[in-house]
Amino acid sequence: MKQHEPDFLVLEYITITKDPRTGLVVAIGGTEKAADILQRTGGFLSAAGHHGNYHRLPHGLPVEQQRLKATIASHTLLAAGHNVHLDPALNMLSVPNGDRDAARRYLGHLAERVAAAETSSQVAEVLTEIAAPVNGLLPLTREVVVLAALAARALEGTPPRDDPDHIDRLGDITHPMSMATRVILHARNQAARAPQKAPTPPPSTPQPPGSRRR
Repeated sequence: MKQHEPDFLVLEYITITKDPRTGLVVAIGGTEKAADILQRTGGFLSAAGHHGNYHRLPHGLPVEQQRLKATIASHTLLAAGHNVHLDPALNMLSVPNGDRDAARRYLGHLAERVAAAETSSQVAEVLTEIAAPVNGLLPLTREVVVLAALAARALEGTPPRDDPDHIDRLGDITHPMSMATRVILHARNQAARAPQKAPTPPPSTPQPPGSRRR
């Protein structure tokens, strides 16, 4: 008997997320009933887009207000039986410091992998996690430091002449971070090319004298 694919009403699924380009919190999808809930409980506004209507929060809301309104709207929609995906960054009911705890577990896991490594290629895999050009820990950390230096300078302005400019020094350390990334990548490549040692066979158990042939 031929199996038929179920019909999913995709437009009934609602996604509430933050648009990275505009910084607006938008809600996409949903029925007219869902639109009414978004407007009444979350303060969302109807807007016309190139691919159909959507809803968004008003311009200029503080981040905490965005999170509060998005959380209230999403949970009201869920209670009314709608299918909703809420961006975790907007969920005020998420566990505090969840991302930080996950980062700590990830770093601890890398340390455990190095400690348990039996081949140089396994060490190379961990070094790749640290220094990979796009998603490595060090390049991502350097990017945060660069953005922090730029933001701090824009917000603070030029310091008094006699005061040390630690913000400029913050920008200066990004070059050593790039150098460290390159050194780690070279070490990673060397470890990946190293010949792998054959596993040491377990010691043989000596036979008792009585079991030997005469």
